[in-house]
Amino acid sequence: MNLKRALEAIKPLDQAAIARCKERWDSIGKPLYSLGKLETETARIAGMFGTSDVRLDKKALVIMCADHGVLEEGVSQSPVEVTAIVAENFMTMEASASIMARRAGVDVFPVDIGVAQDTKIINRKIAYGTKNMAKGCAMTREQAVKGIEVGIRMVEELKQKGYQIVCTGEMGVGNTTATSAMAAVMLGASVETVTGRGSGLTDQGLEKKIQVIKKVLDFHSGSMDREDPIDILSHVGGYEIAGMAGLYIGGAACGLPVVADGVISAVAALTAVRIDPRVRDYIMPSHVSKEPAGQMLLDALDMTPFLTCGMHLGEGSGGLMLMPLFDMALAVYNSMGTFEDINIDAYEPYQ
Repeated sequence: MNLKRALEAIKPLDQAAIARCKERWDSIGKPLYSLGKLETETARIAGMFGTSDVRLDKKALVIMCADHGVLEEGVSQSPVEVTAIVAENFMTMEASASIMARRAGVDVFPVDIGVAQDTKIINRKIAYGTKNMAKGCAMTREQAVKGIEVGIRMVEELKQKGYQIVCTGEMGVGNTTATSAMAAVMLGASVETVTGRGSGLTDQGLEKKIQVIKKVLDFHSGSMDREDPIDILSHVGGYEIAGMAGLYIGGAACGLPVVADGVISAVAALTAVRIDPRVRDYIMPSHVSKEPAGQMLLDALDMTPFLTCGMHLGEGSGGLMLMPLFDMALAVYNSMGTFEDINIDAYEPYQ
């Protein structure tokens, strides 16, 4: 499915299924609405599935991996080779996300969408990293669209294999620089406001990163259309951001929930929603990143996270932490007896 067909395939949530799910929650022998957001989001998933029979037995984490030409400007303390090393560690269960995924019962799919060298992970490479956006566009518009379509097709494939929910993850040295550049443009915010330390920059390193992003945005100021999310992506984005934007669009097209992770995942989510606002109905934010733009991006999306742990690990770690919460909530939803079963009067719904 290409981008055009995916957008054409998006349907509104099934309100009848949402209502039936809420009725089921209200009938269960526990205090009304006592699982809070887990109840309302289960109902939203029912709307995506078109049925109140909500089960998330098969879960996937898709980790989009790519490199960034802007590393030439000295914006990270890690060398470019780290991306490929960590990307392959996802396969050997040696990376943080892999270890967490095994505990959460989530299958991991690392995707090479733009790593600077050949890797052993799923090969969907658009190019060997982006160009240095301080000197030109990170990618062409055609490459940006191809990156989005990689994400769309990954969701298609996963749905065909029976997966019911997709978590987004990323790996790419320097990708918080691209994220901060995109966030500054899309939020109309200052570079200082949206830029953080990434993987652990010193004060001096952070200041250099800020100055590089300012230089980048000044360079592109006359050619970038700030109202066109794909144009912003092509000028100052990354392939993993494009791929994750595609995961969200693919989720909306395929009727599957897609979990947003941290700040990089959030800027991809905002890109997808700016491409088509209907995509928002299918996105669930796991947590708010400690990176400065984290809360700002969620505010722009008008979303509230499940978790507030001060995290900034990336890799899909927040989405993985959310999965056991859903497992527990759905165990109650699918297994617990109703008020009628236990012979007590049901509570009267108050909203």
